[in-house]
Amino acid sequence: MSKFIVSSSALLKVLTPLASVISNNPVVPILENFLFSIAKGVLTITASDLEVSMVTTLPVEATESVALAVPSRRLLDVLKQLPDQPVTFDLDDVTYAIELKTANGRFKWAGEKADDYPKVPAVLPAVVPALELPSSVLAQAIRKTIFAISGDELRPAMTGVLIQLAATQLTFVATDGHRLLRYRRTDLGAGGAGRDVIVPRKAWGLLKSSLPAEPTVVKVVFGTSNVLFTLNGLTIVARLIDERYPNYENVIPVSNPNVMLMSRVELLNSVRRIELMSNRTTHLVRLQLSGSHVVLSAEDLDFQSEATETLTCQYDGEDMEIGFSAKFLQELLSNIGSDEVSLALSTPNRAGLLTPASHAKTEGEDVLMMVMPFMLNNYV
Repeated sequence: MSKFIVSSSALLKVLTPLASVISNNPVVPILENFLFSIAKGVLTITASDLEVSMVTTLPVEATESVALAVPSRRLLDVLKQLPDQPVTFDLDDVTYAIELKTANGRFKWAGEKADDYPKVPAVLPAVVPALELPSSVLAQAIRKTIFAISGDELRPAMTGVLIQLAATQLTFVATDGHRLLRYRRTDLGAGGAGRDVIVPRKAWGLLKSSLPAEPTVVKVVFGTSNVLFTLNGLTIVARLIDERYPNYENVIPVSNPNVMLMSRVELLNSVRRIELMSNRTTHLVRLQLSGSHVVLSAEDLDFQSEATETLTCQYDGEDMEIGFSAKFLQELLSNIGSDEVSLALSTPNRAGLLTPASHAKTEGEDVLMMVMPFMLNNYV
């Protein structure tokens, strides 16, 4: 029997992000547990679903070493109901019994043998040396790509974010076939030989929720089949998606002579209003570009609703009418991160390219957002 003492609120704080790793229907039943391992007064906690593992540490009052798999849901349910107080855990690594003692009572349940818990893969640099990236860079890369990652399991490569590692730049790409996001840092490089890797969406999302508000450095190690992120005592290890990513460069239109410049917020707010009267299935919004104006319109014939707004813009090109999903436009405009945007077009049936206006670009950043158009029918 071994015991340790810890603050209930401190333990709940470190367990909460780890709970996101645990699957509701794990492949192996023991993965419903957290792995607790205590050595030299430090509690190491692991959560895993075999694809992604998260490990964190917490100082505790303990004199002995012990390891035990602790049921995650039951532990979290108890901790959430406790006021902040020191709690004592008694762990029996022979019977696997767990007892939690509070100021007013005790809770007892059964754990499982620690040796049955899968080991977290060791990740050693392969081809590309370990990177140290500012958390702000990763936060931007995640924010500008995660919403466009595909959920189509039949195209597994697109269910993650592509990271292209080059000596002088880093490129992050996500697409679901309807929109494509490319976020490139030209002020950072990976050194060594170039490499393309695909990080799964779940790991990308866990990293997003783990990044602190204050600036910090994130160590990133790309192994042969896994990637490791380390920050502030937290470790995330994820299995890379072993697939070939589509050649996205081939679908980006090269010649786009028709260019509209305008306020991002003004366009975003107009799209939000116009969408209210759009078809509830397609969310189609039409853009009619001519001279110094863009007319946004939408209709829903089933409900006899329609809306039109005319906005001032700078437009250089031929008169054009093109349709886009209002949902997609809102996501792109909400995440592009500049006061003024450029929408470059070639023809009504080819993708539009949304970028920050040239004078609004951030040094070291290259942001490109591509959205596919809808086929248009004339109004009845």
